[in-house]
Amino acid sequence: MMRSMYSGVTGLRTHQNKMDVIGNNIANVNTVAFKRGTMTFQEVFSQTMRGASGPQGGRGGTNPQQIGLGVTVGAINTIHTKGHMQGTDNPTDLMIDGEGFFVVSDDANYENRYYTRAGNFQLDRDGTLVTADGYKVLGYRLDEDGNPTAEVGDVRISKSETKAPTATERITLRGNLDSR
Repeated sequence: MMRSMYSGVTGLRTHQNKMDVIGNNIANVNTVAFKRGTMTFQEVFSQTMRGASGPQGGRGGTNPQQIGLGVTVGAINTIHTKGHMQGTDNPTDLMIDGEGFFVVSDDANYENRYYTRAGNFQLDRDGTLVTADGYKVLGYRLDEDGNPTAEVGDVRISKSETKAPTATERITLRGNLDSR
């Protein structure tokens, strides 16, 4: 195949990959916690027809003669920026503000751990916080004083267990003063 045709075909194929990434972004616009993808292009190796030369006898050097052999996918990256906060009527819907993931598991010993940013959780019949697929949301256990321990377990919210309300003891307020 002629090099010019090959270069054109690689451009079309790579452009199709870019369109696939854009299509996937559009198809998942309403998917909870979806992170969009971006694609970068990369030049395929160039064929050198004539090498560069250095300056000689008062004349400057010459650049190499290279023919590009097309384009390819450089990378398809997932953008992990925070999405928009969306209010719901479900009190167990959670959102991570910043970096990080929820850790979930599908087995009783919590050996299979998966990471998600989707916070659309619900309580199962035992009061365990679970994903829509039934994966248990994991968290650190607390000691008697309410301090986290190194032990990981599922998050349970008992509907019968209550804690008496207490008055606010301390508040921190930060802000900027207008210079006008």
